[in-house]
Amino acid sequence: MAMASLYRRSLPSPPAIDFSSAEGKKIFNEALQKGTMEGFFRLISYFQTQSEPAYCGLASLSVVLNALSIDPGRKWKGPWRWFDESMLDCCEPLEAVKEKGISFGKVVCLAHCSGAKVEAFRTNQTTIDDFRKFVMKCSTSENCHMISTYHRGVFKQTGSGHFSPIGGYNAERDMALILDVARFKYPPHWVPLKLLWEAMDSIDDSTGKRRGFMLISRPHREPGLLYTLSCKDESWISIAKYLKEDVPRLVSSQHVDSVDKILSVVFKSLPSNFNTFIRWVAEVRIAEDTKQNLSAEEKSRLNLKQVVLKEVHETELFKHISKFLSTVGYEDSLTYAAAKACCQGAEILSGCSSKEYCCRETCVTCVKGPGEAEGTVVTGVVVRDGSEQNVDLLVPSTQTDCECSPEANFPAGNDVFTVLLLALPPQTWSGIKDQALMQEMKQLISMASLPTMLQEEVLHLRRQLQLLKRCQENKEEEDFAAPAF
Repeated sequence: MAMASLYRRSLPSPPAIDFSSAEGKKIFNEALQKGTMEGFFRLISYFQTQSEPAYCGLASLSVVLNALSIDPGRKWKGPWRWFDESMLDCCEPLEAVKEKGISFGKVVCLAHCSGAKVEAFRTNQTTIDDFRKFVMKCSTSENCHMISTYHRGVFKQTGSGHFSPIGGYNAERDMALILDVARFKYPPHWVPLKLLWEAMDSIDDSTGKRRGFMLISRPHREPGLLYTLSCKDESWISIAKYLKEDVPRLVSSQHVDSVDKILSVVFKSLPSNFNTFIRWVAEVRIAEDTKQNLSAEEKSRLNLKQVVLKEVHETELFKHISKFLSTVGYEDSLTYAAAKACCQGAEILSGCSSKEYCCRETCVTCVKGPGEAEGTVVTGVVVRDGSEQNVDLLVPSTQTDCECSPEANFPAGNDVFTVLLLALPPQTWSGIKDQALMQEMKQLISMASLPTMLQEEVLHLRRQLQLLKRCQENKEEEDFAAPAF
């Protein structure tokens, strides 16, 4: 029985020059001598082939994010945090991308959501001279990489719209190196920069807008130290709607006369799956690292999380929320949270669904790191099909002085709820009828009163909320800038 298939394509040359050809090597050596291949080595170290025919945008972004050593803050496989196409789904469902590809604006949105610093331009927003300067900028640096989206037809290649990173530049020949992520089709190749500009200066039929390029670099610090929003579940759309539309309406239409009343109307109307939307991050300890003492790297990450947690606990809003939650019988113990987290930890260590695990017991222990500072490790015994597995989680904590002895405080629902309210736009509370109460609420959520670390954490969540709103309103093709506050 016959089977129709393809094994690669011959690269049309000219206009392109195969990177591995004699001429391609010569162009590379010339550029290397001139210092315009600095970004190449980082990119080639993390270069990958797109795993689906329509995943060129996702693969290009994965390559660049990993080349920049940006920590995704969530697992890929096993215990490893690593960017993969399968994780880039917050702006467009993967099934939709697999079927029809992804637009320029949504790749920009994904880069923002992943914690990168992004500058994006369509060809009608800049010039070829500026584009050449940007190519030069990224080619002479290890800290900035470019992704281009272009039409293959200009290079006499089969196919239409495509994404790939730009791996280098030969200034004397005015040629750019395209690291084609569709390696099953074409190898990396050099093209005249003017022709690349022409290929970008084409209309994407799916959006009716011109293609372009984006510059991606590292942020000043890793985003989302302790808290993050999750869009893995489709329910995020209804939750985002609740936060954006329902909360302002509730606090303006209800007869609210105190902060407790505001918290009551907001908390009691929360969607049932709200806890899947915002989460605190516990780190799984790898089996070979589960020694008694923390490593310097573990201790450094833990210290940063503990500073953020302490700063949350010291806010006046946290005190209001803790008091309110205690009056409604809300309970959120470390044991319960750790049991769920240990099942998730077992999932990422084994690759099996956490629904297949149950946690038989948990044990909280203190371990020491450099300088004898303590950290908290939760060990859970999880059971699946009669077999047991130990899972260790590194959990941040703060200390509260009491009459008998210091009491440890761990991440819980009250601090998660606190940072989410802090992350809501200030205008959320503008509809409160009582002017004095409105001013009190605005003071409670004021960024100016927050310490620096907590400010950055809240701003990260606020950026995530704004990007989700942009996607929900289908404005990601119009606005490329990172949300500004």
